[in-house]
Amino acid sequence: MLSSTIVVDARPEPEARRSETPVLPGGAFVEGQWQSADLTLDVRDPQDGTLVGRVCTSTAQDVRRAITHIHRHLQIEPWPLRSRRQALEKAALLLGEQSARFATIIAAESSKTITEAEREVRRCIETLRLSAAASTELSGSTLDFEDSLASGHKIGWYSRKPVGIVAAITPFNDPLNLVAHKLGPALIAGNGVVLKPSERTPLSGLALVQLLLEAGVPSGRIGAIVSGPGVAEALVTDEQIDLISFTGGPRTAERIAAAAGAKKILSELGGNNATIVCADADPAAAAEAIVAGAFGVAGQNCLSVQRVYVQTSLFERVLEEVTRGTQALRTGPKFDRRTDVGPLISEDEARRVEDWVDEALAAGASVHAGGQRQGAFYEPTVLTDVPAQCRVLRDEVFGPVVTLIPFVEVSDAVHAANDSEYGLQAGIFTQSMDLALAMAENLHVGAVVINETSDIRIDSMPFGGFKKSGVGREGVRYAVHAMTEPKNTIVNLGESGAPRQLLGGLPERTTP
Repeated sequence: MLSSTIVVDARPEPEARRSETPVLPGGAFVEGQWQSADLTLDVRDPQDGTLVGRVCTSTAQDVRRAITHIHRHLQIEPWPLRSRRQALEKAALLLGEQSARFATIIAAESSKTITEAEREVRRCIETLRLSAAASTELSGSTLDFEDSLASGHKIGWYSRKPVGIVAAITPFNDPLNLVAHKLGPALIAGNGVVLKPSERTPLSGLALVQLLLEAGVPSGRIGAIVSGPGVAEALVTDEQIDLISFTGGPRTAERIAAAAGAKKILSELGGNNATIVCADADPAAAAEAIVAGAFGVAGQNCLSVQRVYVQTSLFERVLEEVTRGTQALRTGPKFDRRTDVGPLISEDEARRVEDWVDEALAAGASVHAGGQRQGAFYEPTVLTDVPAQCRVLRDEVFGPVVTLIPFVEVSDAVHAANDSEYGLQAGIFTQSMDLALAMAENLHVGAVVINETSDIRIDSMPFGGFKKSGVGREGVRYAVHAMTEPKNTIVNLGESGAPRQLLGGLPERTTP
């Protein structure tokens, strides 16, 4: 078996990691105050179990208090659009100034290497800027009464109004930027928002709440609660919550929808993303992109490359290049800048990935790189000959595993790529734009990336998928539209409908 090397204990991490550990905010934000009692939930580094911080174990009553506080302030404290825009612009500037602090928090509590954490901070700055700029999305339009049989001497217009209070539930894998993708649009739209970050990586989200408050977001517009008995159910079932924005898995989304009842729900639920490499593609370029797209954040990325279909004439060449690139990756400590792949979010998750790979191997699959676990680390793994029923092909692995599959006809590859419960994104490699566009038209996914893998997203694009990959779209301006509703205002001008008569019968205008 060919394998990359896990070098967790090769040398100690830099002392900078310990000396630069930042001051953290309180363990929850309720009724405009940071909570410092009941800090009983440990947040530990998945790499070695080191204690990073503690957050509050909250109650359903704390959720009720947070929501009621925001609801009351929405009624009595206006927050003009101009002030909302300025607060988010300032937040982006502050985050730029504090980028090292935020990157350290992300890397300490999550699976990300320090390089990946720094990249996430840069993306979050962009998301906050886009949120501020989305103030222009809140304009309306006139209603076409003049072109209606029901005009009756009426005029009207519509404007966009906030839905009310948004529940924002975020995952562990992008603990800062995915929080910003919910809080930024919710706030610029004029809503209040209650954040529930993942209890595995809550510190990044709480630090962002702290920064938003420093930037001028009123304390009556925001709350944050991490975990505790009945907290999640209390949040999604509260009658004063108007919209739930959730990123996570389909099973959790189904439970949320069943509990929430008649609420508006936006959900991004992951993917089992395919990339198709056609016979005329550049095999080296395709292989390099596949390795990068499959193993970033240890594969814990909803856009991660999981299935790769390669036309038979290129299959051995692409397999060789992907295997070589995978073996060259360094798996090790997150704060070592030589590291390419860090740990999974927990040892349990690494064991799950190990079980899925072992299941495939027992069914006849072959491993070309990786396939070994050490604690929470799992080596980047390349598989072939995986039977169709195996979970590494059917489900979202959310780990550093990619499977290569040969195909003869392009139509077969498109059919196989679509043969999934998910439909988030897909990649195509070919030099024929006609072929690429024809394939793109037939792939049932939220985005098709030509001459790249599925692992591409800019924070301004409409982001989401079909089937079990979610409901609705993120991407700042699209989330702003989802978090607002059009409100019509109609004016009856009276029976005459003649404003001139109301001014005392002005003379008819004459042309010179």
